[in-house]
Amino acid sequence: MAAASASVLHRCIVLPAGRHSASLIFLHGSGDSGQGLRQWIKQVLSQDLRFQHIKIIYPTAPPRFKISNDCPEHLESIDVMCQVLTDLIDDEVKSGIKKNRILIGGFSMGGCMAMHLAYRNHRDVAGVFALSSFLNKASAVYQALQKSDGVLPELFQCHGTADELVLHSWGEETNSMLKSLGVNTKFHSIPDIYHELSKIELEKLKSWILTKLPGKMEIQDE
Repeated sequence: MAAASASVLHRCIVLPAGRHSASLIFLHGSGDSGQGLRQWIKQVLSQDLRFQHIKIIYPTAPPRFKISNDCPEHLESIDVMCQVLTDLIDDEVKSGIKKNRILIGGFSMGGCMAMHLAYRNHRDVAGVFALSSFLNKASAVYQALQKSDGVLPELFQCHGTADELVLHSWGEETNSMLKSLGVNTKFHSIPDIYHELSKIELEKLKSWILTKLPGKMEIQDE
C-alpha cells in the first residue's frame, strides 16, 4: 500500500533558472497542498521562490495529523510518509544530485515531517528547516537522536510570537531539546506573526538555503 502511494505522490516543481545542482523539498502544513504552498509563498514574496541552481519540489501529502504537543505521535502515518519522501529523495539522487546537496523543510506539520525524515532517516542531507513547527514532547526524533553519534544536519527554525495554533513556546521547546541532543540550530522569533508565512522569515530562509546549498561559484574551492 505504502509503495503504491509513493509512486502517485503529487508534486509541484519549480525548476532552477540555470543548471540544476541542488534540490529543496518543501512540505506543506495540514490541510494544504504542494501547489497551495507554492502559491502562498508567491503571494508573500510577490514572486516565486526560485534559485539559479536549486530545483524546488512541493509534494502533496494526505491530511492525517492532529496538532498538539502532548498527544502521542501517529508514527504509523509519519513512517508511511517518510517512505514516500525517501522515494522522492532517491529520485533526486538517481538524477545525479548528491544527498549533501538536498535540503528538506516545511511549514507547520510539514516542518515536523521534515525533522522526522532528516533526523531519523536521512542524516546526510544538507540541512533541515521548520517554520511555525514543533515536535511532540516524547517525539521519536528525540529518541533516535539519543542513540546517535556523528554529524547531524543543521536546523533553521522560525516561529511567529503571536502563533495561536502552534504555540511559539512549543517551537522554542523543540529547538532547545534538539540543541541539547547535538543539533546545530538557531531559533528565529518573528514578532507579531501568527500561524502564517512572513516575508521576513522567507527572506531569512532564502539566505540560509544559499549558505547550505551554494551555487557552483562558491563550491569550486572544495
